[in-house]
Amino acid sequence: MLAKCVAEQWRIDDLDWSVSPRPLARDDEIAVVQYFTDMAAIERLAKALFEEQRRRATDPTLAKIFSTFVVDEERHAQVAERLAAHYDVHRYRRYRVNPHLVRFRPHFLHAIRQFSAEVANIYITTGELLLDVALLRSLDDYVDDDMSRQAMRLINRDESRHIAVDYHMVEYYASPAYQEWLRKQPKRSIRAHARAWWAFANMLYYAGPFIQAVLVDPMRLTDPSGRRMREAIKRAQLLGKKPDVARRPFVRFMTGLQRLYENPRLRPAFGALAVRMVGLPPEVLVTLPTDEEIARAAAMSYDDLAREALAAKYADATGP
Repeated sequence: MLAKCVAEQWRIDDLDWSVSPRPLARDDEIAVVQYFTDMAAIERLAKALFEEQRRRATDPTLAKIFSTFVVDEERHAQVAERLAAHYDVHRYRRYRVNPHLVRFRPHFLHAIRQFSAEVANIYITTGELLLDVALLRSLDDYVDDDMSRQAMRLINRDESRHIAVDYHMVEYYASPAYQEWLRKQPKRSIRAHARAWWAFANMLYYAGPFIQAVLVDPMRLTDPSGRRMREAIKRAQLLGKKPDVARRPFVRFMTGLQRLYENPRLRPAFGALAVRMVGLPPEVLVTLPTDEEIARAAAMSYDDLAREALAAKYADATGP
């Protein structure tokens, strides 16, 4: 994987920026430029998460892999900024990163640094599935232009490596070797636990508005059927249903919130709280895979699950 990461590096100027953007209606141009502006900030958020994983990595090869991911995400951010400028033909307005994303970022990063690396990896994996399987492809289809296609082809290639390693890390954090390592770590003080949960509560407070404004609302325009978002969340749920993963405390916590929402007797009282804490729209806060799909995924290797998730982003997304 490290050799692949090094061999597949590329430069922003490898893209042909001389092509003219296709004409866009006023509202479409405004939406596209804003989406690429926000995409740059999302990529830098991913960069910060990979920096945190690099900091915690004990294996030198893995640390080098995460270093290439940090470089990838900064390159993606710069490409998104240039795409925003490329499509900002008429200068209809001045574009800024969505304020919900700006408010969410410091609380998210603070919470991730307070919790274990496996929690950070869960958020990275879910976020990259949403980005790769759903948002980027839908945005590219919506723009429907050669410049965007050039960039997304290379960005998608990078993101495929990221998702493969994300799944590898999920497997590691669910392994007996990691559990043994955790048992040997010094116990955290009550004050440290309190700081961590306070940081987590703040992150959850800002997560819902961020996800709605930066992921859900754009997807409602670029993928009105919602099929790609459901596919991305379904892939995350299948990973969380793997028996070893399902036993991890944070996964149990998130699954408990989902079950709270799915329970018709509890939903009237607690459904809104569960939606706010998970941060996802209600239509995907339900079990999306069938029992047969869950059983099949439980028997699959993590590598095969990753390959299936990556194949999903190239599958036909037409239909209901």
